[in-house]
Amino acid sequence: MKIGVVGTTDGWSSEWLADTVASLTGQHFLIDMDKVVLDLDSGSVRCGENDLADFDGLIIKKIGSRYSPDLLDRLEILRFLETRGVSVFSSPLAIMRVLNRLSCTVSLRSHNIPMPPTVITESVDRALETVRRYGEAVFKPLYSSKARGMKVIVDSTGAREEVESYKAVNEVMYIQQKIDLNGQDLGIAFLGGKYLTTYARCNNGTSWNTTTASGGKYASYTPSPAVIELAERAQEPFGLDFTCVDVVESKDGPVVFEVSAFGGFRGIKETSDLDPAALYASHVLARIKS
Repeated sequence: MKIGVVGTTDGWSSEWLADTVASLTGQHFLIDMDKVVLDLDSGSVRCGENDLADFDGLIIKKIGSRYSPDLLDRLEILRFLETRGVSVFSSPLAIMRVLNRLSCTVSLRSHNIPMPPTVITESVDRALETVRRYGEAVFKPLYSSKARGMKVIVDSTGAREEVESYKAVNEVMYIQQKIDLNGQDLGIAFLGGKYLTTYARCNNGTSWNTTTASGGKYASYTPSPAVIELAERAQEPFGLDFTCVDVVESKDGPVVFEVSAFGGFRGIKETSDLDPAALYASHVLARIKS
């Protein structure tokens, strides 16, 4: 079989998955989307010497090094390949629904998934009212990962200036009440919609968030059946082949932050005996053969 991995050259998880697929198929294809050319007249989608329309399948591990609206355009190219009969994992349309934080939130709320109190506005005055009501609020870019670009704003005399500064680069403001994480949140992984494992992200005591970019560490964790059931309900509407659901066990019960567009390998690798790359590659091969 001819199966490519869409990822980033020298990216740890992308290279791992591409090597794993190669061990099963005998061919190594790692595809950087910035090197892909779509010719709509001929119907070709080329990356170097390879026409991706000739592939049996593509696995999307990374669509770019940073989240941005530009990634939607890259997903459209892969969606074109899907219309040509190439199997793509996860489906580009499914990824589009979670890549944008607001789109993901609307879908989760429409399925009655508990989330932190959230307000979306373009008004500085309404944003300030929200900060006053919440006491502490986390302003989140619509496209980001690992808490990049997020800002905590506290109800204070300098709040207006902080909100105006944030709005200068984020026209639509996604504002969420700051939740006490009690030092950790959870990554709950699913493969083909089935529960795989859970890991905790623990902060280092100096950051409000738990991301590894801010010094957080992974730890093994066994959640309650109720938490797993909530995460399963959260990811189900999106139909992603591989994903992680971010959950925090708040004092008022578990709430979902988001469903990941791509899912992470490192937390699984560091906290369990599972090989996520091998599991994902085997899942894809079975789906293509079926």
